[in-house]
Amino acid sequence: MRNSVIVVFLFCLFSLQAQIRNQEVYEVTEMDWSKVRTEIAIPGFGGYQTLKCEFHIHTIFSDGKVWPDIRVHEAWSQGLDAIAITDHIEYRPNKDILKGDLNESFNIAKNAGDAINFIVIRGTEITRDKPLGHLNALFLNDVIPLKKEDPLASIDEAKKQGAFIMWNHPGWPDDKSTLYPVHEQLIKDGKIDGIEVFNYMEYYPVAFDWCKKFNLTFMANSDMHNTIRGDYGPNMRPMTLVFATEKSEKGIRDALFAKRTAAFFYGQLAGDPAFLLPLLQECLKVINVTKNMVEVSNVSDIPFRMVGDDGKLYLFPARKTVLIEKSNAKTLKVTNCHTGMDEQLTIDAKIIFRQ
Repeated sequence: MRNSVIVVFLFCLFSLQAQIRNQEVYEVTEMDWSKVRTEIAIPGFGGYQTLKCEFHIHTIFSDGKVWPDIRVHEAWSQGLDAIAITDHIEYRPNKDILKGDLNESFNIAKNAGDAINFIVIRGTEITRDKPLGHLNALFLNDVIPLKKEDPLASIDEAKKQGAFIMWNHPGWPDDKSTLYPVHEQLIKDGKIDGIEVFNYMEYYPVAFDWCKKFNLTFMANSDMHNTIRGDYGPNMRPMTLVFATEKSEKGIRDALFAKRTAAFFYGQLAGDPAFLLPLLQECLKVINVTKNMVEVSNVSDIPFRMVGDDGKLYLFPARKTVLIEKSNAKTLKVTNCHTGMDEQLTIDAKIIFRQ
């Protein structure tokens, strides 16, 4: 016991001595976590990479509380692959203090992203009351021409620049998720490409059906104004999973327009079963242990919860392996994988039980 204490003491002493700058200053470098990244384990499938993205973020250049380059470092450290800076056009409470035009927050974030090979996308938020509400325009060349009195003219300008347009938080601020005629017309005209089915800490089940009905892209974002850890603590932030052919801005843009996404929020997924099923199959690795037992390893950070048509519950926690008895169930409903307002992904039980 005494020898162990001596070894620990000598190790600590050696570590401390190794950090001496000079005889008067000691540097404890292991306290620095600014260059430490937490990787998110979500596999790709079918030739696609799964990119973890966030397309709704504010900075101090609109009504956010954080400098743009901090948004980049927050996202990088939490394992994301790309973010979009989407400051408001119309609401800029700090404009009398801060210099810079409507592109400045992106420019600052882009420089920070380039320094660490992190993807930053130019975007903005067109901010009006309902019935139109708020929309984000992504992949812009220049935000300034979107500053127009008529928001529909702003949308037209964004489309002229080739933007992807997302309808933000349809249930905010009145707790009513309403598809107004203006949205139906914009969708018909190809001027709304996706819907934010999850925003900040709330989601809108009816929006799952809208994505299905109108063939729109499923999106989930934080709409962050404060610091990420200040609002979410140890919880994983919401994100849009993008199934891209390459890790690049072009790869992300192509995937969004092709509707190859899933919304991931607080352990839940929402999306097209054409993507949710192969994603689940890549996340869960199954081997037969005995004639009546299988071992299921969840290699991802996505938990899965299933109920069989025999009424039994099956849980597959993130990054865990479980032993389960084989079942006579024919199908399993994955209750945390939403494909519609009242619909969940249903899979063949053979995927799990290897019958």
